[in-house]
Amino acid sequence: MFNEHARFIVKKIIGFKSFYCIFEIVKVDNYFKIVSAMIRYSSITKKIVMALAGLFLIVFLLVHLSINLCLLRSDGGQWFTAAADFMSSNYIVKVFEIVLLGGFIVHIFIGIVLQIQNWMARPKRYKVEGYSHQSFFSKYMIHTGVVIFIFLAIHFSNFYFVKLGLVTAPEGVAKHDFYTMANLLFAHPGYSVMYIVFMIILGFHLNHAFQSAFQTLGMNHSKYTPTIKIISTIYSIGIAAGFSIIPVFYLFFK
Repeated sequence: MFNEHARFIVKKIIGFKSFYCIFEIVKVDNYFKIVSAMIRYSSITKKIVMALAGLFLIVFLLVHLSINLCLLRSDGGQWFTAAADFMSSNYIVKVFEIVLLGGFIVHIFIGIVLQIQNWMARPKRYKVEGYSHQSFFSKYMIHTGVVIFIFLAIHFSNFYFVKLGLVTAPEGVAKHDFYTMANLLFAHPGYSVMYIVFMIILGFHLNHAFQSAFQTLGMNHSKYTPTIKIISTIYSIGIAAGFSIIPVFYLFFK
């Protein structure tokens, strides 16, 4: 109540428009403070936050895959459309959507910050490098991450941004008609092949990310690690193959 009275008095003194300009500046300043605080966190804290966000996204991929596989049904898109409509209209899902977007942003942002800090910690490279205990995909996680980010930008512009009205839907297609949009995209062989390549890279990224997340959370033990590696391999292959089946279906069977 006091806060509302304070806002009213400030509006009267400096004017309505000036008040909201200041209010927006304060909001932006708060965002920068949050970002600044995240950068100042210790390396292990950032890794834990990144691991938790990554595991959250890993669970979401299973949901996303189950919906996308409905495209393979010969029902004119009824199952896929029903699932997409539910995801678009349910209020709980809408809240989850915001959390999901936040998860993407946090995971990507912290991943970039950690990589930059690693580079700054060893600015000079030797001409002859010694043996590294890092696996191949651990060493190039930032590179596969960049490729996945590019795919996300394309994917969002084809679907999510269309739904929000930020990108124009294909001619004659409603902005919520994701089934028709998906069919139009996968009808292009070039897009289907590109999609498969992206999913293979995603699979490699997930394989290391899954193991790394549990290791960061303290489950790096001879008793658990072999099982985590097996689950990680099965999951990453399953996700990559599951998503890749869809463009393969459109390329050869539709």
